[in-house]
Amino acid sequence: MKRSLSAVAVIAGIASLGVTGLGWLQGSNPSRESFAKRVVTTGLANPFQVVWGPDDYLWVTERTGSRITRVQPSDGSRTTAITMGEVLQADGPGGLLGMALDPGLLKGSGNDFVYVAHTYDADPDPQMVRARTKIVRLTYDRERFTLGSLKDILTNLPAGTDHQGGRLVFGPDRKLYFTIGDLGANQLANFCKPDHSQNVPTAAQVQARDWSLYEGKVLRANLDGSIPSDNPTIAGAKSHVYSYGHRNPQGLAFAPDGKLYESEHGPNTDDEINLIQAGKNYGWPHVAGYKDDQSYAYANWSASKGVPCRSLKFTAYPEVAPSVPLQKESEWSHPDFTPPIQTFRTVPSGYDFKNPKCAERELYYQCWPTVAPSSLTVYPAVNGIPGWAHSLLMPSLKHGTVYRIQLNAAGTAVVGEPDENEHFKTVNRYRDVVVRPDGLALFIATDVGGNTQDETGRPASSVQNPGAILEFRYTGGARSAR
Repeated sequence: MKRSLSAVAVIAGIASLGVTGLGWLQGSNPSRESFAKRVVTTGLANPFQVVWGPDDYLWVTERTGSRITRVQPSDGSRTTAITMGEVLQADGPGGLLGMALDPGLLKGSGNDFVYVAHTYDADPDPQMVRARTKIVRLTYDRERFTLGSLKDILTNLPAGTDHQGGRLVFGPDRKLYFTIGDLGANQLANFCKPDHSQNVPTAAQVQARDWSLYEGKVLRANLDGSIPSDNPTIAGAKSHVYSYGHRNPQGLAFAPDGKLYESEHGPNTDDEINLIQAGKNYGWPHVAGYKDDQSYAYANWSASKGVPCRSLKFTAYPEVAPSVPLQKESEWSHPDFTPPIQTFRTVPSGYDFKNPKCAERELYYQCWPTVAPSSLTVYPAVNGIPGWAHSLLMPSLKHGTVYRIQLNAAGTAVVGEPDENEHFKTVNRYRDVVVRPDGLALFIATDVGGNTQDETGRPASSVQNPGAILEFRYTGGARSAR
């Protein structure tokens, strides 16, 4: 669904913010649902992925704490299941990342396994650091409530200083699905690094277990780390690559019918929600959002002609150095290109990205028309919150809000405008959201700090609930007809 900026709904105000209850004004419409807010726990070291466990605890990876923590939702009490010493804590978004619980966990099936992803130092020289990512399997001790017996599943995956991705989910086919971003290629400190989101490994690279081209991909692996025999063959080779052409895919979620949805950051426009299909190409870096030539063209800094890239000054705006190749979206085509089912947000060419609200601290990117989606959750309850069935829930780092995206009955398209369904606004960076099995409460993990917006839309100097899990419990409220 293509939208201009004028179609973007803006939160107009806040009513009754507090621990006991809150309601939101969405545009000029009255609040349609009522929720009670509660701080479940604080002091977490950048919680990254939250999963509702079969023991009715919240299982949480702490990205910079290198811990997997179990949180009792009713009172916030915590137990540490494991602290992982091998996790590499370096500059950027690395650390302990995604986590997937085996569906057989605590079911007496012998599959008391937890799969997690983390960055690590792959160089044996203690004086050198070679950051890589791996997926490991842990075994849960139900008597001691601890994890151990670590086993490497898939190692030597790419890692970097930006756009790590890192979301890990268990598929209904008993496969592992994992996201890796473009590692910040072609921008900021990495602007001379080539973007490999469109490059896929050759058969020779697969044979050599060279996973270096897994940047900008959604991967699919067997539980032992091997390549599934029914993975797509792309450019003549079968690898772990399930889909490609992704920028920073931080959200990944399966619907009950097996459809796989993904959310990812756009550059300065066009965050995306994609319906992921095997072997499809989602366009990055040639296309951001829709192939519409609006406010985005691919400036390939690493291919600067006649002038060394490192001698140039990077800019995120359309005016790039003459030596940098600039390609319109419409000038690129691919038979497997698949557009998103939703963007946040498409703006017309000529849009002024230097919003005066962000001028004082020169944090212009904080006011760009993007929301920085951090994860994605399928709202599964049919008899939960009225009108929420067949929805996706997408938390935002920049806006400290959760967008509810209504899907059609087939789950193939978005109905209405997600900006009309903004919920739970606070001055925080929302990292992940999980729904209680009955659908009547949501738990949201927050970053310790970082850039977000205050109530006026300006860059906030601090967050309200650093390293916390917040509960928003549905307390009623009839949904008005539109």
